[in-house]
Amino acid sequence: MTQSGWRKPTPELLQAERFAEVGEQLTIPKTRAIVATKKVAAVIGLKSQDLLLLDTFGAVTQPQDWEQGRRPIVWASNHFLMEQTGFSLATLRRHVRRLCEVGVISMKDSPNGKRWGRRDADGVIVEAYGFDLAPMAARTEEFEALNEQLQAERARCASLRNAITITRRIIRAKIEKALEAGLRGPWANLQDMFRELLEGLPARSERAVGLERYLDRIKAFLASVEQSFERAFDWPADTDATHTSKTSNEGKKTTNMKPTSLENETHILTTNEPNSVTGNRFEIKHAASVVPKDRMVEPDERPEDVDLDINWSTHTNKRSSDIDVPTLMASCPHFAEMARGSQGFMRDWNDVHRAAAALRPIVGISEDAWNVANKILGPAVAAASIALILDKSTTGEVKSPGGYLRGLVERAQVGELHLDRSFYGRLSGAGG
Repeated sequence: MTQSGWRKPTPELLQAERFAEVGEQLTIPKTRAIVATKKVAAVIGLKSQDLLLLDTFGAVTQPQDWEQGRRPIVWASNHFLMEQTGFSLATLRRHVRRLCEVGVISMKDSPNGKRWGRRDADGVIVEAYGFDLAPMAARTEEFEALNEQLQAERARCASLRNAITITRRIIRAKIEKALEAGLRGPWANLQDMFRELLEGLPARSERAVGLERYLDRIKAFLASVEQSFERAFDWPADTDATHTSKTSNEGKKTTNMKPTSLENETHILTTNEPNSVTGNRFEIKHAASVVPKDRMVEPDERPEDVDLDINWSTHTNKRSSDIDVPTLMASCPHFAEMARGSQGFMRDWNDVHRAAAALRPIVGISEDAWNVANKILGPAVAAASIALILDKSTTGEVKSPGGYLRGLVERAQVGELHLDRSFYGRLSGAGG
């Protein structure tokens, strides 16, 4: 490095000069070099004002300055640079120093310490002293590779955070449902452990390695919660699963061994059906409105209880919510994207039902089949079924959407439809 006595050499400045020598042997377009530097600015230690000064330097150079065998040197005066950036002289010097120490520019000093230069008739620099941008050219490929690593890291972190969020939602839903329904098990302790786990939730700046460790912890905790949830329903096989009690012919009342939670087991949402029936799954509906499997509903026989403008919240006396709108949207991302794209934000089940009705033809579900599903399953479960079928069709899991919906309806008619398992299965990555 040529020293004039005006600047004390440091290892960083010497390294910048070596980068400049390498950059002189390359042909790197100005825009590519500057953009590559900006994309990794925060990682290599540059701030926004440093980049403003870098842009000012770049604007003074010409394309031929970045060709092989030449150096893009800027000999603009301090007055010009201060005018362009709005910096004071002290601020300007501070940012120049940082750019040098980071290794994106170097200084080529004249014998008298002044910046100057001249070009020939073709605009090629003949001689110049000032700020040398050649180190950026030398490090362009390095910065581009670093940016690719950063993008991969960001994508990985986003995926891990999403998995953590979904796992948290499943845990919270199961614990709250168990406590609400009075299931047997260590639910109070599990709730306390969950709170402690949430206190250690990684910060937004956490790297992928830390997020992976936390995801492993929270998935292990989810496994414990699911085991407790399953044990709560592990009762003798001869237990009557449809009644809480019955009276024998001798007049003696026999109490069923079924957990009390099954009286209010998972419901997506209540409907405005006049006589709802208590069951052990949210899909079981009243038998009075069941349409025979061998008859389709005619267009003029549209179920009266399918009202797109119904206020679902007015039926809180019948509602026992476990599969809520956020859970549905999280477990059916393809439906969520298409629903929001066509109908806007899904605020409640009214919006979900309208979106399902709009997307139903795209899925390949006929209007008659949709009417039957609304009549037998109820509006909320019918809409949830369309969401599930749309996602499964998109991923290739369902080849015949209409046949799949008929299967759901038939299972509901005999009380064997457990749609909530499908949603939780998809959330946990097990499918369903």
